[in-house]
Amino acid sequence: MAETLPSEGLTLVWAWLLLLLPLPWLIRKWLSAASQAGSLALKVPWFSMISTTGSGWMKKPVLAVAASLVWIFLLFAAARPQWVGEIETLPVSGRDLLLAVDISGSMDTQDMILNNQAVNRLAVVKKVAGEFIQRRRGDRVGLVLFGSRAYLQTPLTFDTETTSILLDESEIGLAGRETAIGDAIGLAVKRLREDAASERVLILLTDGANTSGEVQPLQATEFAAREGLTIYTVGVGADEMMVQDFFGSRMVNPSADLDEGTLKAIAERTGGTYFRARDAQALARIYEQLDELEPVESDQEAVRPVDELFHWPLSIAFLLALAAIVVAMLPGMRRSVVAA
Repeated sequence: MAETLPSEGLTLVWAWLLLLLPLPWLIRKWLSAASQAGSLALKVPWFSMISTTGSGWMKKPVLAVAASLVWIFLLFAAARPQWVGEIETLPVSGRDLLLAVDISGSMDTQDMILNNQAVNRLAVVKKVAGEFIQRRRGDRVGLVLFGSRAYLQTPLTFDTETTSILLDESEIGLAGRETAIGDAIGLAVKRLREDAASERVLILLTDGANTSGEVQPLQATEFAAREGLTIYTVGVGADEMMVQDFFGSRMVNPSADLDEGTLKAIAERTGGTYFRARDAQALARIYEQLDELEPVESDQEAVRPVDELFHWPLSIAFLLALAAIVVAMLPGMRRSVVAA
């Protein structure tokens, strides 16, 4: 049965609470006044500032109206007012997509150019992969970060904005300085096998070779293939880089440690593809290709955005109560000033 969407406009979730509106008036009408016999149990030093001879402060029309308005706005806030917006459609697919990003020490190599400035590899990955994540509306996207160890930074979620933010907040060396590619694949297999999505995809990005971890990359790849997990691998890093040393400037290959053979084998065994990103532009093109290889499905889900509004009547009630207290205290303050 299709879920019924709430109507557009202002609505009260617990509108029945408004039935309590006459409660103060009924209490005042039916309950007798408290007995004044005997001594008072509590002395209030500033009582004279809010009391008047022969009449209670509630007998003042202005204060009575203010107290009534406070009660009305408090009930209105308790009834949970909400503004229900227009219907929005969200694309929904049957795909679970995990990104495994290398944050080992080698990702700090500054062999990339971004906005005409030399930056490290992770800075480029954050920008390009972050934009890719935000384009995946309709997919459940998760994030695995790995160095010497692999850990799940973001579980599978439709909240691509939060996943992108958590990728941007990742730091080099947070998971150790070495590279555990096998553990990253193993963790992805473990997380994805628990879900019943029709398609499960892992995009693994690294700039080195497996130097740590408990599981070898090809061994983890066999587990992934048996689970029907498709792995796309991306090798990142420039082929040439000018460095300064004691003997002057010289050209080096900063990607000499990149194990392209293993990355190609991982992709081929699972039906994926290996990509080589030598600069920021190449990495951006790779993620555009991944968008084409794994397109977002066109199925849509209708939702209405809901904004909670209780804080507005609650704030008004607070301000009215504060104003009523000040007004009630003014006569007593004036009497105290005159007496002084």
